[in-house]
Amino acid sequence: MAVPKRRTSRSRRNMRRANHDKVTPVQLIACANCGEPVIPHRACASCGHYKGREVMPGKAEKS
Repeated sequence: MAVPKRRTSRSRRNMRRANHDKVTPVQLIACANCGEPVIPHRACASCGHYKGREVMPGKAEKS
């Protein structure tokens, strides 16, 4: 039966486990209508456009 020849150090063990908890930064794109940064596949919070059409009222229209 296979048995480890050397004990795995705490550092090596923790580095191996750390890869499961990596956090990727939020990717932003420019809105096609107003140019504000927007999360992909979401309506723009400032102008309310998504895929070239207005789907909700934007901040500018409310005030």
